[in-house]
Amino acid sequence: MAWIDSLFTRMVEVGASDLHMTSTLRPMFRLDGDMVPVEGCPAISAKQMKQVLMEITPDRQKKEFEFCFDTDYAYEIPGLARFRVNLFADSRGPGAVFRVILDEILTVEQLGLPAAVTDFCYLSKGLVLVTGPTGSGKSTTLAAMIDHINKSRADHIITIEDPIEFVHPDHKCLINQREVGGHTESFKRALRAALREDPDIVLVGELRDLETIEIAIETAETGHLVFGTLHTTTAASTVDRIIDQFPSDRQAQIRTMLSTSLKGVVAQTLCKKKRKGRVAALEVLVVNSAIASQIRDAKTHQIPSSMQMGAKLGMCTLNDSLEKLVVSGQVSAEEAYIKAVDKEGFMMKLRHNGLELNLRGTQKVEEAAGTSSAPGMPAPGMPRENSPEPAAPLPSSQQTEKDSPGAGPASGIEDPFERFKQRRGQ
Repeated sequence: MAWIDSLFTRMVEVGASDLHMTSTLRPMFRLDGDMVPVEGCPAISAKQMKQVLMEITPDRQKKEFEFCFDTDYAYEIPGLARFRVNLFADSRGPGAVFRVILDEILTVEQLGLPAAVTDFCYLSKGLVLVTGPTGSGKSTTLAAMIDHINKSRADHIITIEDPIEFVHPDHKCLINQREVGGHTESFKRALRAALREDPDIVLVGELRDLETIEIAIETAETGHLVFGTLHTTTAASTVDRIIDQFPSDRQAQIRTMLSTSLKGVVAQTLCKKKRKGRVAALEVLVVNSAIASQIRDAKTHQIPSSMQMGAKLGMCTLNDSLEKLVVSGQVSAEEAYIKAVDKEGFMMKLRHNGLELNLRGTQKVEEAAGTSSAPGMPAPGMPRENSPEPAAPLPSSQQTEKDSPGAGPASGIEDPFERFKQRRGQ
C-alpha cells in the first residue's frame, strides 16, 4: 500500500473532489468548492514529495515527467475509486493534483439532467458538446450520457480520453476505450482511425486543436454521433471558439459545416450549495433551423435571444438556470451572481424575484477553514506502523506550523504587496 493511499481513502470518506499536493506545503482537499488543509498532515519537502509521487507513477509517465516536467495518468485503488492525476513542477518543486472518479457512474436521473440533454443520447448523428471551466463536471455529465446510451441502445461506442476516467462496462453496447499516450499517439490520430473502426458513437475527451475539431465535425457529417468537450462558458461562445480556431479564409466553410452538424451544446458550471455539496447550473442549446441559420450567417450574437424563445424545446440560458437554483433555495444569490456570465441580466432577474444581493458577506476561504479542516474530518491517515513508508520519512506530525516551510502567515513570510504599499505611502 502506497503512503498516499491513506489520503485517497480520507478524500473519498469526506467527499472531497480533489487532492492538491504541493512541495513545502501541507496537502489540501477541495471540499464543497473550498480549499481546506488536511488536518494533522505535515508539510512535505520537495525531496519527500518526489518519493511519494513516484511511488505510484507508471514508468512511462516517470520518463515523461523527467523530460517535460508534467504528465497525466489514472491511478486506481480497487474497491475505492479511480483518480485522474496531473503531475507538475513549479517553483517549490514537484506537485500533483488528484481528481476522484468514483467507481459508480451516476445516472442522468441522479444528476438531474433535463430531458433536452437526455434527448441528445438518442440522436443518430451530429456533434454534441459539453462545455465549462475546468472542474465543472463535464466528465461526469458525459459519463452519465454514455451510460444512458449503453443501457438503451445496441451500438458501438469508441471513447478517446487522456487519461481514461470512468470505466464503462458493456451492457447493450460494445465500448472500446482508448487512452492518449497509452493506446494512441494523439486525439486527432485516434479520431481519424475511429472512422475505420465501424463506430456509431465517438466520444472525444477534449477538442484541443484545429485538426481534432475539423475531424470531429467531419465525423459528425459522415453519419456518426460525436460527443466532445471544450473549455467555454456559454453556448454562443462555444460556437465562436470553434470557428475562430480556423483561418479567416476557411471560416465561412466551417460555419456552413457546423450549422448542419452541431446538434446541441450543454454549458455547465458548478455552484456551492447553501448547506453542503455543489450543484450544476446548465445552459442548454438545442440547434433548430433558426439557430443553424444564425451560425451560418455569422450572427451568433443572436443565439441567446433565440434560446429564450426556444424554452419549449428545452433550451435554457445560464441565467435562467441560476435563477431557478436561487429561487428553489439551493444556492445563495451571491454564489449565483459570482458564477453568472451576464451579471447585469442576472441582477434584473434577482430584482424581478424581490431578492437582494450582499457580496460584503462573502467569507474568505482561510477564515472559513480556520486552523482545522472541515467539520467531521478527523486527522488524516499518516502511515501506520505496519505499512511501508517513503524512503525519506515524512516530517513528524508533531512539527509545529512555525517550523513547517511555506505553511502560510505563521511561517513569517512577508507579503511583498504590503512592502509595495508602504513604499507608495498608502
